[in-house]
Amino acid sequence: MQESSKKEAQRIGFAMIGGLIIGLIIHQFGLGSYSEYIKPLGTIFIRLLKMVIVPLVFSSIYMSMINLGTPEALGSMGRKAVGYYFLTTCIAVFFGIIFVNLINPGVGADLGTQGLQGLSAEMATKVSEQKGLYQTILGVLIDAIPSNPAAALANATVLQIIVFAIFMGVVALYNQEKSAPISKVMGSLEEMSLALTHAIMKFAPIGIFVLMIDVMARSGFTAIVSLSKYIATVLLGLLCHAVFLLFVACTRAKRSPLYILKGLSAPLFTAFSTSSSAATLPITMASVEENLGVKKETAKFVLPLGATINMDGTALYESVAAIFIAQAYGIDLTLAQQVIIFMTASLAAIGAAAIPGAGLITMSIVLGAVGLPLEGIGLILAVDRLLDMFRTTVNVFGDAVGTLVVDSLLKDETGK
Repeated sequence: MQESSKKEAQRIGFAMIGGLIIGLIIHQFGLGSYSEYIKPLGTIFIRLLKMVIVPLVFSSIYMSMINLGTPEALGSMGRKAVGYYFLTTCIAVFFGIIFVNLINPGVGADLGTQGLQGLSAEMATKVSEQKGLYQTILGVLIDAIPSNPAAALANATVLQIIVFAIFMGVVALYNQEKSAPISKVMGSLEEMSLALTHAIMKFAPIGIFVLMIDVMARSGFTAIVSLSKYIATVLLGLLCHAVFLLFVACTRAKRSPLYILKGLSAPLFTAFSTSSSAATLPITMASVEENLGVKKETAKFVLPLGATINMDGTALYESVAAIFIAQAYGIDLTLAQQVIIFMTASLAAIGAAAIPGAGLITMSIVLGAVGLPLEGIGLILAVDRLLDMFRTTVNVFGDAVGTLVVDSLLKDETGK
């Protein structure tokens, strides 16, 4: 690991711990509302990271097509990446269903539905508009195709940007002489976006410090105590899945767990504090290339794809939450219904936006698929922000491991 990356990760770690401690002290003295005065610094940091996402993703995907050299190489990488991501998402959901059935966190719970009042009008509208399993699959496929690429770029619709960049990159790959001018521009855009990302990361410790203060100053440990069994179930599932991913990474990369975790420390700390795998994407790309030795062309293609369709932590969380809500309402789910939850959570996570709180919206897909009351979402609102931090960290870790695995498979295939 480069010395600068190591120091950067240390600063982010200290900032996160310091923010957590100070936030708890502020909450203890009943001064949580005062965090509003420093929160804008954290908001600015997240917006700066999001600012580079569209140019970085579009140029990186496009250039990764060009750098592959042949259309056959592109097809091989795409198949491996999508196959690996879908497999690990299914495994994550399986972990969630196993643990929630073993621990039964919702059995005997008397939580009521008062938390539903916490749903904003916008969230409630989005929840009521969700469709079933078939509509979910069809919707993801249709929505992935941009009817207006300019609008997709303007609205930062990442999946559509990726699809458009892939189409443009494939065309450029087959017509390299004619596409040379635009490829030169895209290469420059990519380099500029990466340079801007490194500059923004100089302010990461400040942004993360402020974000942690705000979260802990507002919630403290109150919500954690009341839903402790539910939290423990989700965290145990996430931990087991993370260990599974780490085992896969170590096996393929032939590196120690400590080496891999150190190499990914900066993006993991950032993911935990921002709860956004999209905002963390530029940092993850830099870390897997510089610290883990992943080829640039692999990282530029596989990571943006993973940040869009690979949501292991979110999928696991949704399966646990759905069954927890059923238990809290005293509803016995059949094996067939739990299989439906397995399938729906795996697919719904693909459509989840890489932003804080997106899992609450796609949660309604899972609940609706087995006829559970959507009001149950209100039961878990109090601790969703906390769990969002952990599941986003697993999402980002899964993206990075997927990139490492695909790069390793391609090296075995090509001998390079």
